Amino acid sequence: MFVYLLKENHKGRQFIRPEVCRTYNFGEHGSSLGQFFKQYLEPIKLNEVKVDWKSMDLSYLLEDKYSMHFANIVKKAKPVSRADVILKASSIDGDLRIIYKDQSDFKNIASQFGVFQEWKDGVPRTAYKGVVVFRYQQTTRRIFLVGAESLRLLQIEDSYAG
Repeated sequence: MFVYLLKENHKGRQFIRPEVCRTYNFGEHGSSLGQFFKQYLEPIKLNEVKVDWKSMDLSYLLEDKYSMHFANIVKKAKPVSRADVILKASSIDGDLRIIYKDQSDFKNIASQFGVFQEWKDGVPRTAYKGVVVFRYQQTTRRIFLVGAESLRLLQIEDSYAG
């Protein structure tokens, strides 16, 4: 379950979230008073695929290994410029990486994809090291919205495809 911590509480610590949500929102009335229910919460579905977690090697999820694992996935994603991102996302195969400069830039890009734009305590919601990952058009391909500072943290070259 996602638990948001302020900077003074999280002390620089990160945690990873499952791509399949382990929680289920069963109604639109709650702390957000239904503000985000239709757009962001209603489409969330429970996992229906049985997974034998005990038989899987999950050692790559340990902190020292996961940062490197995650950085490699982001590095392999095809970098694209912010111009016409929807058209590019629709026409380029595979994972994509889009760099945002600041909060305003992130919100602009996120709004084009219908991604939750809220920031808390200086970072986008659901970000891991400043990177927000989402699936595009109900496919397995991912789009990584990468903060400029994240490039340094993950040791990624700042380049993009036209």
